[in-house]
Amino acid sequence: MSRLFQAPPKFHPSEWHVANKMQCASTESQKSSSERMIAESQRLVDEIEKTTQKTQSDVNKKIEQRLEEIKFWRQELDNKLEQIIHETEVLLTFKTRLEKALESCKEPLVIAQKCLLNRQSRVGIDLVHDEVEQELVKEVEVLQGVIALLERTLEQTIEQIRLNRSAKYNLEKDLKDKFTASKIDSYCASLTNNTPDVRYADNAVKIEGNFISPEDWTDFSNINVEKADKQRNNSLSLRAMIDSILSQTANDMHKQYEMVNVAFRNRVKEVRDAKHKLEILLASVMDETALQEKNIAALKKAIADKEGPVKVAQTRLEARNHRPNVELCYDTVQYKLISEVQEITNNIQRLKDTLAQAETELKGLSRRQLSLEEEIQVKANTLYIDEVLCMQMRESALAGKMGKWEGWVEAPWVGLAKVCFFS
Repeated sequence: MSRLFQAPPKFHPSEWHVANKMQCASTESQKSSSERMIAESQRLVDEIEKTTQKTQSDVNKKIEQRLEEIKFWRQELDNKLEQIIHETEVLLTFKTRLEKALESCKEPLVIAQKCLLNRQSRVGIDLVHDEVEQELVKEVEVLQGVIALLERTLEQTIEQIRLNRSAKYNLEKDLKDKFTASKIDSYCASLTNNTPDVRYADNAVKIEGNFISPEDWTDFSNINVEKADKQRNNSLSLRAMIDSILSQTANDMHKQYEMVNVAFRNRVKEVRDAKHKLEILLASVMDETALQEKNIAALKKAIADKEGPVKVAQTRLEARNHRPNVELCYDTVQYKLISEVQEITNNIQRLKDTLAQAETELKGLSRRQLSLEEEIQVKANTLYIDEVLCMQMRESALAGKMGKWEGWVEAPWVGLAKVCFFS
């Protein structure tokens, strides 16, 4: 029990002095460490403040540079967009030119085919594969070739318009994205440390998988610009080709149109001359027929006129045959009477033979007249087909259009509203 109330141990004075010295030393050490920490902290705070300000200033500059880059590319994209829109509008006008040119070829083709069909109505020897038919067949081939070429060119134009619009879509999408990025970076550039709506954002420094490199960013817009340039150049080349095609096809069609017209005029003149010659021949045949009819009438009258003399001679012979006895003498009178009867009979036969020949000639003239009349009708039918059915149809339906074919070829482009086509 006495141990529980034992007094605490006492230290030696030297130990006390040592302990005090240690406390002082420890305190001074701690104070020095604290002072160094304060100085280090102040230096660190100053250093970090400068670093933070410098970094923030660098970031601000980078944002400004980024905004300038976006502004540059937006300007580039906007220029290319304006160019491709303008080129597409011009190409749409050329598409309209092609469509109208294609439409204007259909009626000439129908008319050429109708002319060929109408000329099948020619009859007889006039149903000939003449120069007109050859040129009409060639005209049909030219028109069909032009239509096929214009249809292919129209398909190319439609496809090029689609490609232009695709390039336009890519430019617009890129511009839209860059406009949004520009707004975001402009907002970021406007933020300061004292901006009210700045806040902490979780996972703000996380790099998402869909981030791309600056090189890819530049390449993306550059590719869009190059595609737009490529399609614009293709469109310009296509427009030049369309102008060339329209010029060449218009010239070919107009040339063939004139060739057919010349062939028609030559053929009509030829048929008209032939008809005129036939009409002259017909008139001469009709005159000859009239003369032959008069000749036949004269021959018949001559034969009739010989009936009296032959009857008189035969009556005399019959009467003298009744002379009696020795008076029935073959005298000179008897001889002459017999000769007279024979002569008149022979002459009548000669007249009849001549009459038969004359009637044969008259029949031949009649057949010739009928043949000439039929041939003149054939020529008249051919002239009606060529002059009335074909040439007048061509002149009324195509004359105006052929003059406007030259409108397929447009002068140097002046504005989008200028279109040289059929009104």
